[in-house]
Amino acid sequence: MIAQLRGHIVRKDGTQIVIDVQGVGYAVVVSGKSASQLFIGNDEVTLLAEMQVREDSMTLFGFLDAGEKDAFKLLISVQGVGAKAAMAILSVLSPDQLSQAIIAKDKAMVARADGVGPKIAQRVVNELAEKIGKIETLGGALPIRINDDAGTDRQPGLCRDAISALVNLGYGQSEAHGAVLRALSSRPDADLSSLIGAALQEMSQ
Repeated sequence: MIAQLRGHIVRKDGTQIVIDVQGVGYAVVVSGKSASQLFIGNDEVTLLAEMQVREDSMTLFGFLDAGEKDAFKLLISVQGVGAKAAMAILSVLSPDQLSQAIIAKDKAMVARADGVGPKIAQRVVNELAEKIGKIETLGGALPIRINDDAGTDRQPGLCRDAISALVNLGYGQSEAHGAVLRALSSRPDADLSSLIGAALQEMSQ
């Protein structure tokens, strides 16, 4: 099983690239987001890889980081989501954005991907809601990132404390994570007590 490739990009055709690894060229399918960061003749690059073997083909999928690879593996675990649809989703949503969409149950964000209809998008946010928080690269460490116009992160420690309080009250981690995220979006200056109260209101709606 090929898990990683390091070499130079020698060919690029849309989201399919050829990476030369010590004289051997590997054809690799990458997401649109990854493809935009890979160029022929660049310095040596490292791709994490996932191989899918079928009766009539073998396909290598490449990822720039562990978060993207974990997101891909999570997506293809959803019934009806194949590798092509998973890569289409990762072409429009970064792993962080996918996590946010799942936590917020925003199927419209997922449905932006080519070939992904509302039913599949709904299935993605429903089936992955409890799984997403268990994977460190996709939220397991609870990296709450609420970006303002300047792109700065707001009060990650406060968010973790609020989520911990809700979990101690008996709520699921993913449910608490999403509620705190939504509460902070509308109340950016809330203190811990206010944030917990607002998150409880979010979950009661």
